Amino acid sequence: MKHKLLPISVLAVLLAGSCSKSDDTPTAKPDVSVNIPTGGVTTANMKLVRIAGTVKNESASTSFMWKLGNDTIATTKELVYAFTKEGDYTLTFLVKNSVGEERVNVPVKVTAGKYTNGVARVFDYFPAPGQFVHDLPKWEAGDDQVKMTAKAEESLKNGTMIHLGGFGGYVVMGFDHTIVNVPDSFNFKVLGNAFAKWSEAGIIEVAYDANGNGLPDDEWYEIAGSEYKSPKTIHDYKITYYKPNDNKAPTPNNDYKWLTDTTYIRWKDNQGKSGYLSKNSFHAQPYYPQWKGDSITFTGTRLTDENVKDQSGKGSFFVSLAFPFGYADNWANDNPDARIKINWAVDKKGNSVRLPGVDFIRVYSGMRAEAGWVGEISTEVTGVTDLNL
Repeated sequence: MKHKLLPISVLAVLLAGSCSKSDDTPTAKPDVSVNIPTGGVTTANMKLVRIAGTVKNESASTSFMWKLGNDTIATTKELVYAFTKEGDYTLTFLVKNSVGEERVNVPVKVTAGKYTNGVARVFDYFPAPGQFVHDLPKWEAGDDQVKMTAKAEESLKNGTMIHLGGFGGYVVMGFDHTIVNVPDSFNFKVLGNAFAKWSEAGIIEVAYDANGNGLPDDEWYEIAGSEYKSPKTIHDYKITYYKPNDNKAPTPNNDYKWLTDTTYIRWKDNQGKSGYLSKNSFHAQPYYPQWKGDSITFTGTRLTDENVKDQSGKGSFFVSLAFPFGYADNWANDNPDARIKINWAVDKKGNSVRLPGVDFIRVYSGMRAEAGWVGEISTEVTGVTDLNL
């Protein structure tokens, strides 16, 4: 439905006659207006609302501020914000320059929405090679990228686990509402199948629908977990996996009968290293995603594999110890350390960012490691919980 846009206030331009004119030294107070539908702004809770101010007499020294009560919620000309609760609110748009300041009040009515606390959509699913590829979810001959993404979505909507494979394999998820960035609070957790002394940590990236088109084509921000600044963490790590020849002769490990091919899937990275992902006796199906080409490449943040240890010394008992915080499939789902704060997000330069909320979450396997007969370290995902709901 289209609404007629009416300015709340158009403030008179006050000329300072004794001042000289220049772009850097404005001679008038800002002339401010905000165009909104008649009667004010109406939105639902946990949905992004966008309100733009119009400012004349703007210069390099002009500053902007949006306030909700005593709280400053933005310092930009356009406000992108999500309310957590229904109710009637008043926003204040405050504009200042070297001459003075002006403000406009904006009434907002927030209605109560009804939402699902979980994944509503999978936009992309692309596993790296792994022992559960083709099983979680099930691949059938002829299934392509579109079909496998749909199967991953069906699995996560039903709370069924999906497998991301070795380093880099990922899933991109969306929701029927915005996971609001409530200050000083834990906001969400990504559900996996971690348990005591067994972590398969996945990197979490988040985005909000900045352009308003409902698609995850906006800037991504990495959740800076406990290892983000560790010297053992490799940023911009890149790895390429090569599709194996089905007729290749396997190279079993004579000391460990459960490793049936130790030169199964070749890989090389941008650190000057190469190797193979092994195949084990517990999974006979192909580990390389059959709907992909002859090679696949992933780039991202790689966590250290020093936490993966053979405690038996004989290859019979492996552990993978959890990192302190900030990752998927790292702590058990009911462990408080599995919770994530949106305020941990950083941009590509590592600078902290303040996001209004999260509309999309991307998770990818963050380790390149194997644990003997247990197989490769690979992140699994069973869903997402919004801790605000």
